[in-house]
Amino acid sequence: MDTGRERASKYFDRLSSKEHGTAEQMAYWTMTLEVKPKKIAQAERRRDQLKVRMVSFTRQGGRLCRQLCAAFRADGADVQAWGKKEYAQENGLLPLQESIYRWAEKQFSRADALVFIGAAGIAVRACAPHLRGKDRDPAVLVLDERGLFVIPLLSGHIGGANRLAERTAAVTGGQAVLTTATDVNRIFAVDSWAVEHGCALPETEKIKDISSALLEGKTIGFFSDFPIQGDLPEGLMSCQSGMLGVCITVYANKNPFSQTLHLYPRCITVGIGCRKGIEPEMLEKQVLSALQEAGISLYAVCGAATIDRKAQELAILAFCQKYALPLQTFTAQELMRVPGEFTASSFVQQTVGVDNVCERAAVCGSGGNLILQKTAAGGVTVAAAQNNWRVLFEDTNGIH
Repeated sequence: MDTGRERASKYFDRLSSKEHGTAEQMAYWTMTLEVKPKKIAQAERRRDQLKVRMVSFTRQGGRLCRQLCAAFRADGADVQAWGKKEYAQENGLLPLQESIYRWAEKQFSRADALVFIGAAGIAVRACAPHLRGKDRDPAVLVLDERGLFVIPLLSGHIGGANRLAERTAAVTGGQAVLTTATDVNRIFAVDSWAVEHGCALPETEKIKDISSALLEGKTIGFFSDFPIQGDLPEGLMSCQSGMLGVCITVYANKNPFSQTLHLYPRCITVGIGCRKGIEPEMLEKQVLSALQEAGISLYAVCGAATIDRKAQELAILAFCQKYALPLQTFTAQELMRVPGEFTASSFVQQTVGVDNVCERAAVCGSGGNLILQKTAAGGVTVAAAQNNWRVLFEDTNGIH
């Protein structure tokens, strides 16, 4: 018999290819998400173990590849490396059994970073057919076989290629060749900062406006719903209105500036309760509707939580899989120990042993405070809690 997770997986393709809810709801989520939910998975993946895939073409390049593999693995990365068949075995590499173009095609959608040890032209031609966008492409690096020059070719900021290039150069004793203007001029790079601090950045087309203004010496606005630790980077001014600025919030419709670049900290846990056997489409519709009415962006949601007896509930698992959300479950006793005031239900208490599932699960899962109280409709209850995230600037440029 299929487990709940296996059944959820079977539902996934059907769910992800259909639109659910009212036209108004779908318009809201089209605005909020802009692309399929798989884009959220891409953003979330960057916060997990870094998947690095490497390839080299010469004996000396293979030796360098082996050295970098050891260093990246020591950093906790998931590393696989290939080399030409003649040199692979002696360096502990996988033999490259296909063309570099076919290799790049396979790895481009699977890896967080591709590292080519060889000519830059090879890397460019191998990757060019697979480019999707700066917010979706993996980091791509190329370095010579002696490790003298390390060049980030793609996703310098959002994909982390610049930072990986600096780490690579530290291992090889070479030079990271950074060409992004903000890095060269030591200007605050909003996209790098967002990724490094766990913020979703869906409006990538607005990044250039922020960066261009800072590079021209202009001051831009900065608004945050969260506490700020450290001094604002040079060029940012705390304010609540203006022409151009950055807004850090969980609310999709908050626009303090005429042109607002939103950063959404992934700090919201959605608590979910439901009747047994509810259809996945209905649960998805009700969760999205509750978030919509509260104005909470799905980009800010980092996980879901419920009671342990719902751990194999098909609808909850399908929702979490579709939106790439980890699911936490808690016993009734754990939920009852959560401090705070909650919307109590004697029926729920008698049924599952705790007076409220969704609110308590949201708070328990986030370790923070309730920002959306229980909403109930169609056999689904939804709540949301925000963890104690804060804005952190390490120095006056916001650069590590």
